[in-house]
Order: sequence, then C-alpha cells, then structure tokens
Amino acid sequence: MMAAAKLPTSAWPEVRGRLAFDAPLARFTWFRVGGPADVLFRPADADDLSAFLAALPVETPVWPLGVGSNVIIRDGGIEGVVVLLRGPFAASEVAGDLVIAGAGGLSANVALKAADAGLAGLEFLSGVPGSVGGAVRMNAGAYGGEVKDVLVWADVVGRDGAVRRMTPASLNLAYRHSDLAADAIVARAAFRGTPDAPDAVRARLRAVQAAREASQPLRTRTGGSTFRNPPGGKAWEAIDAAGCRGMRMGAVHVSEKHCNFLIAEEGATAADIEALGEAVRRQVRERTGVMLDWEIKRVGRALGQ
Repeated sequence: MMAAAKLPTSAWPEVRGRLAFDAPLARFTWFRVGGPADVLFRPADADDLSAFLAALPVETPVWPLGVGSNVIIRDGGIEGVVVLLRGPFAASEVAGDLVIAGAGGLSANVALKAADAGLAGLEFLSGVPGSVGGAVRMNAGAYGGEVKDVLVWADVVGRDGAVRRMTPASLNLAYRHSDLAADAIVARAAFRGTPDAPDAVRARLRAVQAAREASQPLRTRTGGSTFRNPPGGKAWEAIDAAGCRGMRMGAVHVSEKHCNFLIAEEGATAADIEALGEAVRRQVRERTGVMLDWEIKRVGRALGQ
C-alpha cells in the first residue's frame, strides 16, 4: 500500500485543524524518542475530527496520541495518520457531581478540578500519568482506584466518524484493558465524584502526590509503569527479585528508584527502550518464573521498515 504521506493532496479531506506530513513525533512523547508520522492531524474540535475520519479512505490507518506518556513510538515512525489531541481536547468542566474532561487533558488535572469543586473519589487520578483518553482506553489506576470505578460515560469517535457514548460496561473495562478498537478515539469523558469538603479532598490529593513523588522517578524521560502487575503480585517486586534494578542497555536504564520504570537518557532510541524492556522480561522469567506483560504501548515501524 502506498504510504499515507505520499497520497496526493487532493486525497486528503478538508479540515479546520492542521495537517502536517512526515511530522516528527518524538517531542510529543515523554520518552522523547521515535520516528515521524506519515501524517499528523490536529483537529480543531470533535466535529472536525468526526468529519475527517468519515471522509478518510477506510484503508488509511489511524492512531490517536494524547500527551504521549504511556507509549514507545518506534524509530521508523507511524504509518497513516496520527491524531494529536491537544488544545480544545484538554478542556474540562464541572457539571453537578461530574467532571467532564477532554481526552487530551491530563488525568491529574481531572483530580485537581474535582478537588476545587469539592468532589471526592477522583484523587487517585493525580497518580495516573498521561491523558484522559489514554486513562479510559487502558482503564488506568493508581493508589487503590481505577477509571472503571468513577467513569460514567465516554464519547468515542469511531473510524467511520460516528460518535458513540459508551459506558464502563460497553467498554468492557477490566485490569488495564478496554474493548476499544485501536483506531477508536476517545474525545471526552465524564467522571463522577462524591460531594465532600474541598479542604478534605485537597488533603487526600496532596497525599497521593507526595506518595508518587517519593516513589517514582518524576521529571525524567520515562513512560510510566512499563509492565502490568502479574496476577497476585507486583511487577516491580519481580523485576527487583530478578536483579534488574539499574540494568542498562545503550542510553536507557531501569530506574533505581522504581524498577518498573525505564529511563531514557540523551541519545536513547526507541529500539534501545524496547530492547531493554524485553531483556528485563527474559531475565525476570528465567530467574523468577514470572511472565511480565507490557503496559506501555509500542507502536509503529522499526527503523528501515
């Protein structure tokens, strides 16, 4: 199939947002690595996104990107269209006991919005790195809470451009799982809180933030938790038991502070990150018998493909 970026200009739907071709993606990810998108689309709003997808040839691959926290984009880039959810997709509002947030906003900002409104139960989202859309897609969780516990609905734009309002049940949310198709795009979501004194909510929120600061390598080039917790255990415990804390490959190493985090240094490549992750998986299996599954999404082409 002809690469999407090589299609004639006339083949692309008109948009109110912006289209860029052969667009670098590394700067949009927390690891700061990876190749370009054949096409990068920044929709002006949800209607612009729906119209674009409806008019786009069905054989053109589509992949959504929020704040780029929980992803490794391979060095050869991504075929087709990457939809970057920024700008208007980062807005949020409070409506009664709901916080309604755009998919491109930070999950932590949902927790802050709820605290200011005196809504409890969303504090755990302050410990979830990444965007609202990604949190819904993977049923993200931290500090005893999961998205499925507080999500009321999510507006999802399908590959056909149609918008469907989905519930936790219709999304089939489970541990770090949903039934969303890879090219379905969460546009916004509503989370329900429980009325409480704002000062009490803020205190719990600060406790989550302090716990995260103490235990995780924040302000580094990382992607959050690398592997899912195995049944009945913790991924970091298996990694530590296998002697992988501090393990290094190229310009990437396993965090000394929290060994379920991989840290990219200057000069790192996506191939380095993925290779180190696979080396950790092998060593953990050989030494402990535990098979770790990736939590970070790995997408795109290897260099040269």
